[in-house]
Amino acid sequence: MRVAVIGGGVVGVCTAYYLAEAGHEVAVVERYGNVAQEASFGNLDLMGPAALRPWSMPGTPGRVLSMLFRTESLMAFSARFEPAMWRWLRRAIGESATDRFRQNQQRLQRLALFSQELMQHLVQKQELDFQQRSGVMTIFRSKKDQELAQPLMEALGEAGSRNELLDAEAARQLEPALSSDTPFHSAMFMPDDWAGNCPLFVRQLRTLAQDRGVEFHFNCDVEAVQAELGGVSLRVAGQSIDADAVVIAAGAGSGRLLKSAGVSVPMYPVKVYSASTAIQEYELAPQVAVFDDTYRIALTRLGKRIRVAGCAELGSSNFDLHPKAVDTLVKVADDWFPSAANYRTASFWCGPVAMLPEGVPLIGPTRHANVFVNAGHGAAAWGMAAGCGKLVADVISGRRPEIDIDGLTLSRHGDRVR
Repeated sequence: MRVAVIGGGVVGVCTAYYLAEAGHEVAVVERYGNVAQEASFGNLDLMGPAALRPWSMPGTPGRVLSMLFRTESLMAFSARFEPAMWRWLRRAIGESATDRFRQNQQRLQRLALFSQELMQHLVQKQELDFQQRSGVMTIFRSKKDQELAQPLMEALGEAGSRNELLDAEAARQLEPALSSDTPFHSAMFMPDDWAGNCPLFVRQLRTLAQDRGVEFHFNCDVEAVQAELGGVSLRVAGQSIDADAVVIAAGAGSGRLLKSAGVSVPMYPVKVYSASTAIQEYELAPQVAVFDDTYRIALTRLGKRIRVAGCAELGSSNFDLHPKAVDTLVKVADDWFPSAANYRTASFWCGPVAMLPEGVPLIGPTRHANVFVNAGHGAAAWGMAAGCGKLVADVISGRRPEIDIDGLTLSRHGDRVR
């Protein structure tokens, strides 16, 4: 079939790659001038089970409230009375119940482990180098933080993911560059998790996809998706692009495009942040990726740079930097690796990601036989992009998916799917 993939981020490019590998004629339609220009540009840069967790975790609502009037917080708000934001928040709070979290986390673990396996195969087969490093350390600042993360650690253990709980002294031995001025309670080390340069990976995968015949159409903003008998039409600037099938993988724009096709989902655009700065003192820079559990901020070493990514802003549709988000990134970086770089002079970035209240993406069929979805991955899309792309390619090709996709399709929202 001729399949159009809307979106040139890590999810869309992975989908295109696996569709081409399955023998389809594939065209990627992207509104920017290159791949990885929006959410994938500021991704968390973490890959593996520990990096994938719903924002709606037990204790998260209370933690956000406790930080509401502080200078730094894991979440910032711009529109206090936006109805769509409050509807989404109410649903997200409901998903933070322990039983709901466990179910959502198990679904994410399935995707994370499958994606990790596919990525390892890709790296070995194609000899890819995107500044990847193995090992991710999650730091718990307090005993309470560790206790709140207990359901996550249990889910990781049940999924067979290797993880080791360390006291502060053992964690500092593993990562000597951690500042001695910032106290913390414990850390969880995931030796099999990765960190790497997501935009660089996407550009490399684009080349591999093009070698397999994938076409890339840039500066094409899809206005609507119209399902037709035996095919589908994409409306782009008054013109139409016809295909046998389409995959909506447009990140924050996916909700609007799904709605144009008659599919409504509780997807909300959340703005996320990152900062990048040159390393000044290499011996004081991190050797393993660090994830601050309290603020949900990741610090990764990418070549000669340090990337700091995380923080979510709700209620904003522009690209202005929220002072609270910037202060949070700087605070966390200064807390753990203060002398490695000057974070105040870093290059700051923000952009929207599509989030669902439960934090689990939607993949596979819709009510239309020729319209498919691969969206709602949030800020950690890279950690499941390969797996989701392969699963969607299998569904379109009429193959049985390699892992169970129960709970990952639109049917979990009560939608009728073909």
